[in-house]
Amino acid sequence: MIRFIFRALAAALGFWIAARIVPGVYVGSMGSLLAAGVLLGIVNALIRPIIVILTLPLTVVTLGLFLLVVNGITVKIVDFFLTGIEIRGLWHAILVSIIISLTVWVVSWFVDPRDERVRA
Repeated sequence: MIRFIFRALAAALGFWIAARIVPGVYVGSMGSLLAAGVLLGIVNALIRPIIVILTLPLTVVTLGLFLLVVNGITVKIVDFFLTGIEIRGLWHAILVSIIISLTVWVVSWFVDPRDERVRA
């Protein structure tokens, strides 16, 4: 549960960074950011696997690049359910999903206690 909360906070940070960088992305409040992070975690856990399985042939044909579109669709689903966040189109959602992924990855790399990297 703590790992989920950690990832939700990192995703909220990614939404905030994306709102600063990507034109066409608007975030209403801090509560909207936190709700977006939690909802994105829920969508990634429940809906994203179904979308990935349904689009598997297209993902194989594009050598995995279609997963960027799948991630953008999950961000648009979050946008659909939350009124405090506005993302203008699918391309903006794909850019937001890339920024969120990079943010969660970087934050996890620095903070995640379960990481078993070898340090020299």
